[in-house]
Amino acid sequence: MPEAAARRVKIASAREEFLQFGAAGVPVGRAFLPDVVAGVVAASWQRSFTAGVNAASAQAVFHDDLDLTGRLMRCSKPVIARLSDDMAQMPLSIVLTDARARILARSETSKTIGTLLDQVSLAPGFTYAEGLVGTNGIGTVLESGKSLYIVGPEHFTEGLQPFACAGSPIRDPLTGRVEGVLDISCLIADSSPLMRSVVQSAAHEIERNLLTDRSQRQQALFEAYVRLDARTHGAVMAVGGTMVMGNALAQSLFEPAEQWAIHEHARYLLTGRSQPVDRIELASGRVVNIRGTRVGAGEHVAGIIVVVDIVSESAPMPLVVPSGLAPAAAAPRIVDPAEGIDRSLLAKRTCAGITDALQQRQPLLVVGEAGSGKLSVLVDLYHRVVPAGRTRVNATSVGDDPGQPAGFSAWTEPALYVFTNINHLSTDAVDDLERVLDQLGACGGPVSVAATMSDAVVDPALPFARLLARFEASVTVAPLRHRREDLPVIVDRILANLTGPRHVTLSAGAMRVISRYTWPQNIRQLEEALEAALQKRPVGEILPEDLPGYCHTGARRLLSPIEAGERDIIVNALRDADGNRVRTAEALGMARSSLYRKLKTFGIDAA
Repeated sequence: MPEAAARRVKIASAREEFLQFGAAGVPVGRAFLPDVVAGVVAASWQRSFTAGVNAASAQAVFHDDLDLTGRLMRCSKPVIARLSDDMAQMPLSIVLTDARARILARSETSKTIGTLLDQVSLAPGFTYAEGLVGTNGIGTVLESGKSLYIVGPEHFTEGLQPFACAGSPIRDPLTGRVEGVLDISCLIADSSPLMRSVVQSAAHEIERNLLTDRSQRQQALFEAYVRLDARTHGAVMAVGGTMVMGNALAQSLFEPAEQWAIHEHARYLLTGRSQPVDRIELASGRVVNIRGTRVGAGEHVAGIIVVVDIVSESAPMPLVVPSGLAPAAAAPRIVDPAEGIDRSLLAKRTCAGITDALQQRQPLLVVGEAGSGKLSVLVDLYHRVVPAGRTRVNATSVGDDPGQPAGFSAWTEPALYVFTNINHLSTDAVDDLERVLDQLGACGGPVSVAATMSDAVVDPALPFARLLARFEASVTVAPLRHRREDLPVIVDRILANLTGPRHVTLSAGAMRVISRYTWPQNIRQLEEALEAALQKRPVGEILPEDLPGYCHTGARRLLSPIEAGERDIIVNALRDADGNRVRTAEALGMARSSLYRKLKTFGIDAA
């Protein structure tokens, strides 16, 4: 093949010129003519050069934390075995990597090619990311997102020059996410451009296996999504577990940040008890309608599919406090109900709902999980709306007569009465509260009334159920796990309350740990975690290791006390070993495979 050899000589010359002068110094009319260096290769050379890859001595990096039992390996094994049999007469190697270019498996038809590839570390455990070893048939495939055929001097590093490789991305058919790369490598003398077609076909076969390997829940969600998309002309999305799907219209209508906000709100609607239909305002100011349908698989909920319609492109006007609620000498003022409080869509809605009810002086019921901050956000917003107002909080046991409460001028000054946890009230306490509410309703003064309760299903047989008719508005405070955007603001507020004038900040690493945890006990648990961290580091910057062990986990179920103790032991051992899993396993006296399994079970991030 003299033409191919001559082309490789030209590419080699262009590469030497690129390495000598860099992209800026290469004459436009020479090295980068389309018939000399393909555009995807030239772009990869530039990325490799910018990343600081040493063309003469770059080495792959070894990792020992690979997933060798997951879906990708399971779905690829039969395809690799068949491909090895079909190409047994050719001296080549078939390589499977994960989405981070880390080699999971290698199968060769010849000991010679295996020995040669060992010399360049194209072996299980090593990373062939473009930013580490330059242009190649694995890392460059991941960077470009398409199948490639890289031959000889097209490789950026010297050690790979004798080889030719063809690689193709493996995508999850449901999510579209690249799960890994299938690569065929051999010496240049044994190569053929047809390798690209062969590896592409094999990668598609693995993708079909990935589709059929999906769980019953994932399959049910996918099928429901396809059916809805076929009969709907609007934007359709599906969310369930780790799966997120959206049709072409959804992806074109909404920016990535807007899509993420819709996905998160769909997850929130999925957990509710009412119909998953809602109208929300996105951060961009757009207002959208969400119409959802929960999808079941047997006894389980697989996820939710939603149709999203844009209602308007602009945000509503800020709220105005009526003069009747403002101090006597003050004019009506504009209030942004979420200003300086929280930033998530759900928090903004909660703030707007509470503010509106306070402005209208409607009896208000605030619902939410224990520890979610129902009382604090209610009181905070009241003092924003009515700066001169006073608050009186009555706990579950109601016994005080509010007719002439201490510190209040007999119904002439604005006041908010809050009755907490009314769903816990006994029959006698409900009777007392009804008399109190009658007095407050008859007083004629600038008095507002609110109550809080958990978001448990309302049992009409419980005593408090008859109180519900006395409230004209209700607002739900979402749990902290659905308001991750609010975490920086909430953490700053808690630290300010706990430390006063002391200088305490949270490191970026500690904030990442906090953001990954699910906080089943909400803000109350976050406060306890920060209190524990402050005991270790009362001033300065709080680091990840200062936070309690449970914060470093992402387990999807509640751990037993024994499991929680084991988790904390592992987290502490990882810290002592500076995150090194091998040393951690040795210190704990367990096999590395057992450690990796427990890291996954407990959701421990050892990065």
